[in-house]
Amino acid sequence: MGKMMAGLWEFPGGKLETGETPEVALVRELHEELGIMVDPAHLMPAVFASEPLAGRHLLLLLYICRTWNGLPRALDAEELLWCLPDQLRALDMPPADRPLIGLLEAVLGD
Repeated sequence: MGKMMAGLWEFPGGKLETGETPEVALVRELHEELGIMVDPAHLMPAVFASEPLAGRHLLLLLYICRTWNGLPRALDAEELLWCLPDQLRALDMPPADRPLIGLLEAVLGD
């Protein structure tokens, strides 16, 4: 059986494991999903979104990271896409990720 959001464009990241901070979880997920190494000190908290999903409630934290080691590649997805925040609106994304687009535009400006 496939993943619940298979085929949709998503921001990299995932669930916290026991004992992890959000930053440590993101560093782990970036390595697992993109094959890059990130120092937690290089993560800048940007925005968050809160969204109900299938009887649970998601709190999505978006960080900005401009420094990493390695070449990002799609290890846990079919494709990797670099785009500007306004281009995200044309992508088929999970409903929980959509509020992050406007927030990301506001944080990054024009």
